[in-house]
Amino acid sequence: MNFILRLRFAFLIPFLTMPLLQAGELKPILLWPKGAPGDHEPVAEEKDTTSERDGLVAGRRVIRLGNVTKPTVTLYTPSSTPSKAGPAVLVCPGGAYHILAMDLEGTEVCEWLNSIGITAGLLKYRVPPRAGQADYVAPLQDAQRALSLIRQHAKEWNLDPKHIGVLGFSAGGHLSASLSTNNEKRSYESMDEADSSSCRPDFTVLVYPAYLSAKGDNHLLRKELKVTANTPPAFIVQTQDDGVGVNNSIDYYIALTQAQVPAELHLYPSGGHGYGLRKSEKPVTQWPGQVERWLREVGILGK
Repeated sequence: MNFILRLRFAFLIPFLTMPLLQAGELKPILLWPKGAPGDHEPVAEEKDTTSERDGLVAGRRVIRLGNVTKPTVTLYTPSSTPSKAGPAVLVCPGGAYHILAMDLEGTEVCEWLNSIGITAGLLKYRVPPRAGQADYVAPLQDAQRALSLIRQHAKEWNLDPKHIGVLGFSAGGHLSASLSTNNEKRSYESMDEADSSSCRPDFTVLVYPAYLSAKGDNHLLRKELKVTANTPPAFIVQTQDDGVGVNNSIDYYIALTQAQVPAELHLYPSGGHGYGLRKSEKPVTQWPGQVERWLREVGILGK
């Protein structure tokens, strides 16, 4: 089944229950069965907003999903069931907090993670920003809720609750960093038992992250990113010619280093922004292999 059909299937059937998973199954889970916190204003219909004017990536179109009001996490499981509990990754697509690049930085990433033995949870978070809120507020609530749900059901889904990470691209990179630095206290009132499970990721992967640096040439992070010794270890990759600014990666790395948090930073001279996993002649598109190596070195994946 191709990516677009799988994506539409996932969106059309928001399961409210959480049964045992079989290898390869898609189980979209509605994050807020009683409605997302603070969401009262009407939003236009959720749909792919891609037009003929939008550019291709590696010769292929990109699904740009807009007007998300019912956030979900959709689980992608490896084709072979491991003998012991394995790791999981919450995947956060980018899109400037206005749309979600759901295939380029979502389904394609989940299928790659499955290929190396990792269960993936594709987060469909709320966009665009809600009136009167910072752009990341509603998405952070969705990310905290999604990671807690995955950890709560780790036993049923054959997952290691101590090996649940987050991976994000562009604005999804900012969301992943926000989740990694805002998890001791939730940004919403606890709703049920799921919210008693920790929403702290055990590791973080940031791919061309955006919106991390504060204004000014001072190597400071935005105020919502509070890096401490409890911030998860991170793998970060970006290029010098990225239009959102390579300082986002550098400044987050510096903050992690100052807090004595293990981190690995990969900077390349060229490659731009928004390539996802799609291969090009640019060396930066080899980043998935580097992430897999790092995950093995830090003990998330077996040697």
